[in-house]
Amino acid sequence: MTDAGAVRHTPVEDLFALVTGTLLVAAGLEMFHRTGVGTGGAPGLAFLVTYAGGVSLPVALLLVNLPFYLFSIWRMGWRFTLKTVAAVSLLAAETWGLPRLLEIARLEPIFGAGFGGLLVGVGLLILIRHKASLGGVGIVALWLQERRGWSAGKVQMAIDAVILSGTVFVLDAPHVALSLLGAVTMNLVLAVNHRAGRYLGF
Repeated sequence: MTDAGAVRHTPVEDLFALVTGTLLVAAGLEMFHRTGVGTGGAPGLAFLVTYAGGVSLPVALLLVNLPFYLFSIWRMGWRFTLKTVAAVSLLAAETWGLPRLLEIARLEPIFGAGFGGLLVGVGLLILIRHKASLGGVGIVALWLQERRGWSAGKVQMAIDAVILSGTVFVLDAPHVALSLLGAVTMNLVLAVNHRAGRYLGF
C-alpha cells in the first residue's frame, strides 16, 4: 500500500537507481560466475541455462525473462514492466562488459559466494525501492507482497530453493553448497531491509 504522504521518485532518481542497482547486481553475479556457483531468481535460472547449455550469461538473462514480462504487464502495470525491461537489458550489458573492465586475480570461493550475495541483494533492494526488478520470479514475489502482505524476501527465498535444487544436476556438491550460501545471503538482505509499509518512496 502506498502512503498518501509518499514522495514519488523523479525520473533522474529512477535512472540513477537502475544504473546503480544493476551494476551492483552485475558485480555480484561476476563473483558468482568466477566462483562457479549458481543462485536464485531470474539470474539463477540464467546460470542454469549457462552451465547446462553453454549459452552466455548476458544472453541467458534476456531469454529467461521473456515469459515473465507478460505477467508483469498483467499484474504490475506498464510502468513497472518498462523499468524491469530496462533493468534486465542494462544488467545483460553490464554482465558482458564488467569482465572486460574488472580483473579479479584471486577470489576465495566462500567469500565470493557470500559477498556476491550481499552485492546482489543490495542491488535488488535499490531496484525494488524504485518499483523495478530484474524480472523472473521476483515479479511474482513483489506482487504477492503488495497484494497479500507477504515478505518479498521470504517468498523469493522459497522460490529460490526450488531453482537452487536444479544446480545439483550441473554442479558438484561443494559448489551447490556455495550456491546456497550466496542465495541465503542475498535473500537475507531483502528480508531484513524490505518489508511492506516500511518504505514510503515510489
